[in-house]
Amino acid sequence: MTHGETREAGAAEAEERLAVVGILFGSMAAQTLRAALRLRVVELIGSGERPAAEVAAEAGTQVQGMTRLLRALAALGLLREHAPGTFSVTSRGALLDPGRPDSMADLVSMFTEPIMLRGWDDLDEAVRTGDTTFDAVFGTDFFSHLKAHPEQSARFNAAMSQSSRATADMLPKVYDFGAFRTVADVGGGSGTLLAPVLRAYPDLTGIIHDTEEGLAQAPAELARHGLTERCALVAGDFFRAVPEGADLYLLKSIIHDWSDDQCATILGHCRAVLPPEGRVLIVEPVLPEVVEPERTAMTYLSDLNMLVNVGGRERTRAEFGELCGRAGLSVLSVTPVGAPSTFCVIEAGAA
Repeated sequence: MTHGETREAGAAEAEERLAVVGILFGSMAAQTLRAALRLRVVELIGSGERPAAEVAAEAGTQVQGMTRLLRALAALGLLREHAPGTFSVTSRGALLDPGRPDSMADLVSMFTEPIMLRGWDDLDEAVRTGDTTFDAVFGTDFFSHLKAHPEQSARFNAAMSQSSRATADMLPKVYDFGAFRTVADVGGGSGTLLAPVLRAYPDLTGIIHDTEEGLAQAPAELARHGLTERCALVAGDFFRAVPEGADLYLLKSIIHDWSDDQCATILGHCRAVLPPEGRVLIVEPVLPEVVEPERTAMTYLSDLNMLVNVGGRERTRAEFGELCGRAGLSVLSVTPVGAPSTFCVIEAGAA
């Protein structure tokens, strides 16, 4: 090996080591975002430039500690340091402002909370056994825990709404809802997903089906969009039944929460009330059969999150086909929602 080849090999190895370190520090970056939210950094800096000392005074922190936090946020691209100790908020950092319509604050807050992270401490155990580690840590399953803690349940609902916005805005553009009369959003929560569909199709009526806790924010969301009269709220348990009266059943980020048997039950209830020409839409990421080198790791990390926290998983197209077949459904098409969403629309009809 020549001197030049040796130097190139060393540079390549150094780059690989830096990549591993970058992954290693990922959890620290997430906790930096959590601290920024809890100290209201983005709100306190506002729309201009502000010295760290002023931010620290209003946040009630030590100046040096705040400066170090702000510099870490600047290194992450959330702030910009214009002069020593003087910062402004970047367009990326502005997404942490809870007052923005497109805010990600609740999503960041929820996914950096102990209830989302504690089970990850025992990921290796979940891999060994296939069992969720959340249950062992907290003494109950994830959704029962939320039911017993209304404040965390509300934060989870808000986080799911924020995570659904990109997909919700794109959904009416990638699927034709015009052939249907009533769409039932099963596990639809606050209505973040259904509202854009109803706005885009004025002749369509809606049903949101979820638990009482899941529906808690729905009245306000529907009222905000002027959809109260066009959408019914039906509390219930989709493991027991789903509402009759719709010709389209929509499930987003529901199937990945549960085991194959549980998913077959949910889809079976949809099939039981589906009219002959009705459809079931499953909106989820679809894994390729083999990991693609250019594909983001986010979906695969979500898959592990399902393992440790709720017992579900992400699936391939073939696996969605198998689930639908168990419920008397047949997959008719799979359509990517498109960037920035990583989701697909899986359309199924009666087999």
